[in-house]
Amino acid sequence: MAEVLVFVDHVDGAVRKPTLELLTLARRIGEPVAVAVGAGAADTASVLAGHGAVGVLTADAPEFAEYLVVPKVEALQAAVEAVSPSAVLVPSSAEGKEIAARLAVRIGSGLITDAVDLEAGEQGPVATQSAFAASFTTKSRVSKGVPVVTVKPNSAPVEPVQAAGAVEALAVSFSEKATGTRVTSRTPRESTGRPELTEAAIVVSGGRGVNGAENFAVIEALADSLGAAVGASRAAVDAGWYPHTNQVGQTGKSVSPQLYIASGISGAIQHRAGMQTSKTIVAINKDAEAPIFDLVDYGVVGDLFAVVPQLTEEINTRKG
Repeated sequence: MAEVLVFVDHVDGAVRKPTLELLTLARRIGEPVAVAVGAGAADTASVLAGHGAVGVLTADAPEFAEYLVVPKVEALQAAVEAVSPSAVLVPSSAEGKEIAARLAVRIGSGLITDAVDLEAGEQGPVATQSAFAASFTTKSRVSKGVPVVTVKPNSAPVEPVQAAGAVEALAVSFSEKATGTRVTSRTPRESTGRPELTEAAIVVSGGRGVNGAENFAVIEALADSLGAAVGASRAAVDAGWYPHTNQVGQTGKSVSPQLYIASGISGAIQHRAGMQTSKTIVAINKDAEAPIFDLVDYGVVGDLFAVVPQLTEEINTRKG
């Protein structure tokens, strides 16, 4: 069975959930071989083996921390040359998509981004994508070279399966291009204690109807009762009510959680483009004609300031 490279997204050895989802997808089309680079790369091996990785290629060097993106591209390129895989899977983050695009150019291959599913095909892996704000679902495959595919978080379940996970050092030689852009400083992002927006299983978002930064406490309370991430529409973000890092939409972040709750959001196409692939969508809006109700699984016509606190209270009561 052909090997499939999976690029590992980790923080000092702690593997992030989208990588574990990629291992599930990789097993559908071949034998997963994980590629982990940077500080703590070797510490990822046991987790990766426990989720189906038959092999783990690791590399650590100062370049991975001191320079942007390109050292990781060159490590993944070295892995492709060493393994000759049938496909390369990369998490569909901003950095992941840049890594994938640069790799595809270097190895002369086709690229598919933001896939939401992956299956084996007679002529190579077939990727499913949502196009035009999820108005269409497309299936496509790469026709030239080794397919490079980025996959959106929450596109597959995390399925623990024990595999060999044989660890092997990956030899990487860095070119002059790898040191072209140096990282001069880092500022840790303040933790809210909530899950990462793009990876969360549940997202609760507020829009123009929240009517003020101080009122987002209502949205946050519901999110915290569900263990959810907090999102915001472009209107709310542009008004300064919530940080741009939490914007969901075509010009913000794209999310695909199991449950998406939209409160006070009209459902403009810009917002729909960022959340329409959510598995279950619930909307709360006092305007019965709001476009958001065209795509929801459950809709509540009512004042969010009456509905959301009641929902939060009921959830907390049931949690005991």
